[in-house]
Amino acid sequence: MSAHTPTQRPGDKMKKAVCAFSELLREHPEKSRVFLLHQVEIKFDLSPKECEFLNNHLAECKNQE
Repeated sequence: MSAHTPTQRPGDKMKKAVCAFSELLREHPEKSRVFLLHQVEIKFDLSPKECEFLNNHLAECKNQE
């Protein structure tokens, strides 16, 4: 069974996951980023490659000073 419906484009799930992660960070700054990412990955049923991408880019807070 396909991970997306015919009306949903392939990248939409990742966009929604990133938005949900951002919202969770705002609502729960005390929780670890890895924990919140894991919640998002489960909620949106992301593939292992999608999970790896999010973990590589969002798991750690990078200072950009």
